[in-house]
Amino acid sequence: MPHITIEYVIMLPILILQIFLFPVAANSLMNVWVDSRRTLALQDIAGHLGSTVQQLFFSLNHASMATGTATYSPGLPPFIDTHHYTANATLRTVLDPLLNSSKILDLTVSMANTQNKVTTSVVLGPNVDWQQSTFFSNSTHACVSAMKFTNGTIRMGFGE
Repeated sequence: MPHITIEYVIMLPILILQIFLFPVAANSLMNVWVDSRRTLALQDIAGHLGSTVQQLFFSLNHASMATGTATYSPGLPPFIDTHHYTANATLRTVLDPLLNSSKILDLTVSMANTQNKVTTSVVLGPNVDWQQSTFFSNSTHACVSAMKFTNGTIRMGFGE
């Protein structure tokens, strides 16, 4: 009989530890999985939004396009796991601005109420000008807008 008592003394703390350890381990693994899935979804959205900006620029930059304004709704989902997301962009010149160098648009997409954030870059031409604006995914009028002027400059931004 003393062997059974020793087994209970050894196994009881291990069983109690497992009761608390398994839920904590499962919760932390699920949090990692959810963050990875959200980051992947944001990367897809940032790539799609960057491609939309680039295609709109190249369309208006063609010599056959006259002056005017164009807007495009990218058709992105308004929410990811019940969280809306926002996108901001900054324009930077690759080389010297006097040499008509290309410009790069850095898009940052971040999810509200989380730490998830991704960045992507889009190469545009030297005649682009970016208007500081924010893309709100839950807005019914979220779009990318571009205006071509007579001198060939194209001003782009996120519209409402």
